[in-house]
Amino acid sequence: MTSLEVSEETEEPGPGGYAAARLLLLHEKERSGPPRRAALARLTDTWLAGLFAAAAPPRGTALVAVGGYGRAELSPRSDLDLLLLHDGSADKTAVAALADRLWYPVWDLGLALDHSVRTPAEARATASDDLKVHLGLLDARPVAGDHGLATALRTTVLADWRNQAPGRLPELDALCRERAERTGELQYLLEPDLKEARGGLRDAQALRAVAASWLADAPREGLDAARRRLLDVRDALHLTTGRATDRLALQEQDAVAAELGLLDADTLLREVYEAARTIAYATDVTWREVNRVLKARSSRPRLRALLSGRSGAGKPPVERTPLAEGVVEMDGEVVLARAARPERDPVLPLRAAAAAAQSALPLSLHAVRRLAATAKPLPVPWPAEAREELVTLLGAGEATVPVWEALEAEGLVTRLLPDWERVRCRPQRNPVHTWTVDRHLVETAVRAAALTRRVGRPDLLLVAALLHDIGKGWPGDHSVAGETIARDLAARIGFDRTDAATLATVVRHHLLLVETATRRDLDDPATVHSVATAVGTVGTLELLHALTEADALATGPAAWSGWRALLVDDLVKRVAGVLTGEEPPDPEAAAPSAEQERLAVEALRTGEPVLALHARTEPPAEPGPTDPDGAEPVGVELVIALPERPGVLPAVAGVLALHRLTVRAADLRAVDLPSELGTRPVLVLDWRVAAEYGSLPEAARLRTDLVRALDGTLDIPARLAEREAAYPRRRGLTAPPPRVTVAPAASHRASVIEVRAQDAPGLLHRIGRALEGADVRVRSAHVSTLGANAVDTLYVTRPDGSPLPDEEAIDLARALEEALR
Repeated sequence: MTSLEVSEETEEPGPGGYAAARLLLLHEKERSGPPRRAALARLTDTWLAGLFAAAAPPRGTALVAVGGYGRAELSPRSDLDLLLLHDGSADKTAVAALADRLWYPVWDLGLALDHSVRTPAEARATASDDLKVHLGLLDARPVAGDHGLATALRTTVLADWRNQAPGRLPELDALCRERAERTGELQYLLEPDLKEARGGLRDAQALRAVAASWLADAPREGLDAARRRLLDVRDALHLTTGRATDRLALQEQDAVAAELGLLDADTLLREVYEAARTIAYATDVTWREVNRVLKARSSRPRLRALLSGRSGAGKPPVERTPLAEGVVEMDGEVVLARAARPERDPVLPLRAAAAAAQSALPLSLHAVRRLAATAKPLPVPWPAEAREELVTLLGAGEATVPVWEALEAEGLVTRLLPDWERVRCRPQRNPVHTWTVDRHLVETAVRAAALTRRVGRPDLLLVAALLHDIGKGWPGDHSVAGETIARDLAARIGFDRTDAATLATVVRHHLLLVETATRRDLDDPATVHSVATAVGTVGTLELLHALTEADALATGPAAWSGWRALLVDDLVKRVAGVLTGEEPPDPEAAAPSAEQERLAVEALRTGEPVLALHARTEPPAEPGPTDPDGAEPVGVELVIALPERPGVLPAVAGVLALHRLTVRAADLRAVDLPSELGTRPVLVLDWRVAAEYGSLPEAARLRTDLVRALDGTLDIPARLAEREAAYPRRRGLTAPPPRVTVAPAASHRASVIEVRAQDAPGLLHRIGRALEGADVRVRSAHVSTLGANAVDTLYVTRPDGSPLPDEEAIDLARALEEALR
């Protein structure tokens, strides 16, 4: 028998025996974690029961442990939460004397004590007025005295909690939110409060309270383990500091890690963050379910009133609104459609995530778990649709974060991007940083989403934002390591060699602009030339400029300022001047393909639109074992040729929007063909399209509607407005406003207008109508949809074919920008 067991069995009620046994227990290396907390609770029970018995308590009294002590989870410096319960039959003086003989020995040992003396009725009344008291009583446990009295109180308090849940749970939710706003998120803080911060022990207690209400329950996978880990860290913190503290200060972290047998303080923080992330995600899911249940309950009386008097009336059908192929909105969440088959559709996880983020809706827990359990892995390289859905997800702004967290909670992110595991929950010791490495990467993408109008390739900006610090999971310079990782991941995601090289360059030099601007002499030509040599192209410079700002804003308030922004802007202008020494290639110079020329000849012969609709493939960056044919589907190609006439661009764009065809890329050019009447211009439009959901329309139907749109018998604006009114498209984010600029010196034959705007049904139709109303001729259009962003370059002239003067071009850009707002 050990000395501890002797101490636990002793009936000596004085503080000396308890203190010695307590000290011995806390220094036992063989017993830690839950066993030690439970043993400490038992030891304390034995001591307090001895004090209670020695005090000759009157009948009808009981000593009750509540809160953490009631759960038998005593950390070394935990408060003792005690309730002296009496049935009211004893003399008040005797009850007060009993309380004194219990509380003073606790204070004499220097232990923190939270105490009260109440009858059951008083306890219930106090709980009704004070939510925190009610929460503590949910864990009430008899320690000494009349166990029946204590058990009856706990039973009654639990019944009260369940009966009052519709009113108390919203109060608890508000309390949790206020606390999170005040203390921050445990999973990101360098000096976190293990108890009060969001994702900490208070939230874990709140989840227990929700479960006790029987109204909803938390996802249980990993939750108990996460809670135990935080309690273990708090135990070690109490032991190493000798204080009752819940804040894991920087100077204590090495000692706490050593107490827990961990490698270092970073390993400690990573474990804390993992646990906090599990609790925080369970908290989000649970409160969402609570609110759903409460909303459903509140609507039942109205529903019964509506259905009264109708015989056989059953439950109304649950509305399911399509969001994307295989993805619907139901009851305020994004769920999988009934016909969805994740095991046959490897893009479905990204498609569902993108649809949820764009709609600012949560991914349902069931949907995410089903996708994690059954979705087929994506081929490598990814198909074009998967790449585009990733870009759309990243471009949703703030709405990206909760969707990304849901994917991470079920392991889908590391399945898609294996290198993500090295940065997951990785702390950043620099106090300038607000977030862990992984959250910083997502936050940078969030910030970059607001800057996509500044770059010609928003897709590369968003992916670069997600990957720019990916090298921090490896030793050495994270920019150097990140360059290699980014190149490999870009090829995996499905970017071609040129784009992969651009991403690698941007990741390698993502700190170049801000470091050069703030640490070098910008008037020294060598400084500017060195940056130009590293960057290589204006497009890469444009990406680096936007990423620099997004990265700084995502780092923290101290990382960016107006002064830094001015210095970086100055550097970018100087470098751009060096890089634009050559005339950029003319996009109009490319000759039409054989198919385009054949269709153009047929259109000239018949005088009517001619269409070709077929699947299109392109070779991947590097054929792999999952793609033995070396070809990747990139959507459906729609080629239209028709004699040149006004209104073609808005007509075609409107017809595609009416048929719910998403334009992935498009090209419009005028081809001059010889005829009996001389040279005649024929317009050739080459589109890559995909159905929003459902199957593609037949080419014959598209042609019929196009003819009607051109002859004025199909009112496209009215049809689009009618559909929008009937089925308003949910937009879960506030998109940055459209931006229209004139590209200087981009062409000698036309004025070049660049449009950057949020992709939406009918966007091209609106652009085309605005240009038609401005009495300009569209010589060619080069349109690309990158994720949720449309980047359109339009070559326009006067009706006589000459470029617009500078002032007219600027006025046109302003008018077009205003028309798109």
